[in-house]
Amino acid sequence: MATSDIIKRVRAELAGSATDIPLYKRLKTAIETVILSNELHAGERLPGERALAESLGLSRVTVRKSFALLEEDGLLARRHGARTEVASKVEKTLSNLTSFSEDIRSRGMEPGCIWLSKQMSRPSPTEMMALGIGSSESILRMQRIRTADGKPIAVEIASVPQRFLPAPELVGHSLYDALEKRGYLPQRAIQRMRTRSASQEDSDRLSCPPLTPLLVTERRCFLPQGDVVEYCETRYRGDVYDFVFELRR
Repeated sequence: MATSDIIKRVRAELAGSATDIPLYKRLKTAIETVILSNELHAGERLPGERALAESLGLSRVTVRKSFALLEEDGLLARRHGARTEVASKVEKTLSNLTSFSEDIRSRGMEPGCIWLSKQMSRPSPTEMMALGIGSSESILRMQRIRTADGKPIAVEIASVPQRFLPAPELVGHSLYDALEKRGYLPQRAIQRMRTRSASQEDSDRLSCPPLTPLLVTERRCFLPQGDVVEYCETRYRGDVYDFVFELRR
């Protein structure tokens, strides 16, 4: 989106806002509206404080306070050289069962992965309990780094019983595509979520400092008849991934 178009959209949103709200909050809401409308995408640069202030007839203090609120909410990121851009934070709603690739594409980014391992193996005690299988049944265990526009944001370890995926080469970029082709696409899931600090290994894989907060999910996916088709542990970078809950009475 061109700088002139960004300013035009923000000006329009600002003009329609309530005048009894502090100006810096009105500007924050105007910019937020443009970002959340998907007109601005992750990594896209915003006009600088001075340019935005002069174009909108505002003080730089007003713009700076608005940027600070947007950064606090995870919508903007400050880069070297005073560059301000739309943050690469991904929101994941927990009301729908979707794949990582679907989540990333819905945010206007390109999903990718870096395979760490993909092999047939005997299940661990945790995998046996989660998948409801015995020690004699093999599983396909897959470890990979998940990326959005080339940036690592999660480490994933997924396990699928051999009877659903009997060979590693059946899985390309998308596990769910492979399961769907064989008629085993999950229809529901139970997911637990917790936090942990990044280990040195997590730090190396996710390009984040050690002890960075991670969001860890453990998900069991079910077929319509009740069989567990997948057990997956995913460690998300907490600074780039948000989980969104919709609550109703």
